[in-house]
Amino acid sequence: MTAHLRDLTGTPEPAGASDPLGSARAQLWRDVRDGDEIGAIRTVRAAVEAGNAFESVLLDLIAPVQARVGVEWAANRIGVAQEHAATAINDRVITLTADVGVPDPAPDPAQRRRRITVACVDGEWHALPARLLAEVLRQRGWQVDFLGAHTPTPHLVRHLHQQVPDVVALSSSIPTHLPAAHAALTACQAVGSPVLVGGAAFGPGGRYAKVLGADAWAADARDAADLLDQGLARPNVMLHQAVDDLPHLIDQEYSMVARTRGELVKEVLGELEQLFPPMARYTVRQRRHTAEDIAHIVDYLATALYVDDDGLFTRFLDWTADILTARHVPAHSLLLALDVLGRRLSDFPRATRVLNTAREALAARPASNRTGESV
Repeated sequence: MTAHLRDLTGTPEPAGASDPLGSARAQLWRDVRDGDEIGAIRTVRAAVEAGNAFESVLLDLIAPVQARVGVEWAANRIGVAQEHAATAINDRVITLTADVGVPDPAPDPAQRRRRITVACVDGEWHALPARLLAEVLRQRGWQVDFLGAHTPTPHLVRHLHQQVPDVVALSSSIPTHLPAAHAALTACQAVGSPVLVGGAAFGPGGRYAKVLGADAWAADARDAADLLDQGLARPNVMLHQAVDDLPHLIDQEYSMVARTRGELVKEVLGELEQLFPPMARYTVRQRRHTAEDIAHIVDYLATALYVDDDGLFTRFLDWTADILTARHVPAHSLLLALDVLGRRLSDFPRATRVLNTAREALAARPASNRTGESV
């Protein structure tokens, strides 16, 4: 049974007069926004030297600023390069200031240090949330094996056989990596390691953690560390397949959509050219971005079929519509893409249900949120 807390990606931004890191957070945001790595290092070190616990600096200063980076990108107030630079600066700041708060490395020889493997699932490149957890656990005296981004499951399992950690923490920010996360946590449990998962991929309240059979879920690094300090029971080791956790997969809809992804993208793109006249004026770059958007739609549809949750797909499309609107791209073009997919997948009952639910939600958005000028 899954233990529920919140999400490994960081903590909500504190507010109010009692917030000791408020001014530092505003300054760190300016530093990373402007690409000022030296300034960011000074800001974070000053916060530590002012007496703030390093765990608090990680989770109440750096993590909220990193969350704001994503928000500002989504609102089209910063670009992709600026977002990447800001993330790299935050990661560098953690590296250069982590030694400030690390506890005495000479533990009591009679006391065994607990060991954890922290990794991002296969295909997940957003490593900073997992990095935050790794640093928090080091602060609390854990021996941490941080494997970083995009850890292929076979290599993860090999590591577990070699190092035999007490527990594994898996992070994923993108919901389309849930099938890979499921494979990874199942493989870890099969060798006797309990698995805590976290990250935005696991949905509101960690709902997909329970669906996929994780031993625990945490909302952020602080909650994850608290839960791990309490200890997780080792799972019953038994071999099982994905369909044992997700019996709906027996209908093969997920497999068929995932397997024909390339064909579906090509067919939807071809029909959109006929149904959406502005595409005739698209540049090569705009056409490439449109194809990428359609591929994301197909990927999220497949993932919704994997976990059998209409809401996963609807939330993604609502977010995508907001992204398009912020960039002055007509969000109502998403409805056309759903119509084309619906015709192509008319023989798939669950896919039809997911598409119809999302279409109704998109159509219900205010008109001002569904229209715009083509870029």
